[in-house]
Amino acid sequence: MTNPKPIIQVDHLTKIYRNDSVETLAVSDVSFKVFPGEFVAIMGPSGSGKSTLMHILGALDLPTSGRYLLNSQNVGLLSEDELADIRNRQIGFIFQAYNLLPRTTALKNVMLPMAYAGIDPRKREEIARHYLDLVGLSDRLDHTSNQLSGGQQQRVAIARSLVNDPSILLADEPTGNIASAQAEEIMKIFKKLHFQGRTIIMITHEPDIAKHASRVITMRDGKIVSDHLNGRKKP
Repeated sequence: MTNPKPIIQVDHLTKIYRNDSVETLAVSDVSFKVFPGEFVAIMGPSGSGKSTLMHILGALDLPTSGRYLLNSQNVGLLSEDELADIRNRQIGFIFQAYNLLPRTTALKNVMLPMAYAGIDPRKREEIARHYLDLVGLSDRLDHTSNQLSGGQQQRVAIARSLVNDPSILLADEPTGNIASAQAEEIMKIFKKLHFQGRTIIMITHEPDIAKHASRVITMRDGKIVSDHLNGRKKP
């Protein structure tokens, strides 16, 4: 049996921000691979470089040097239109702040990315209902975002991230704005998605949240300081 190709490959990635004469090294010579179906938590304190790395993995920013391959495609060589297409079709984003339209129903919030992707209008509602049911919100379809709790809003955001069947889910502090009991419910959904074969990369600073992942990468001062799988260091 042949080894699977990595869905993400990062080689000697460095990101430097320049402001006038001041340089800030945000990510320093980082290399790792993520294989299809992995659930990876990237941990680290504020300023460790994990959010910068997430922006690069999400094709929202480009590295200063090094290489980032997504599905064997060198992201650094793509045009703005090609990068936008990757963000729309290959990556599902889940943010700490949910990023939902506040006076729009859960159903319509979830349908929105499918309009940008050109999915048949007749199929959009069917797909949106399916994923809202998956996250346990089939009884909240017509509730607007500002009528939902924080945990429910994050469930809508998860459903929205899935509708274009992305290769990878990127979650940036997905439990940062919700109570601990609701956070556990959100992590149950992530584990369910992982069990179904979804590839997930999650940024978090909380060890209790990171423990739900099957692999934990820890960053400090822009570098990877550890990479553990199931409680053991990766070989």
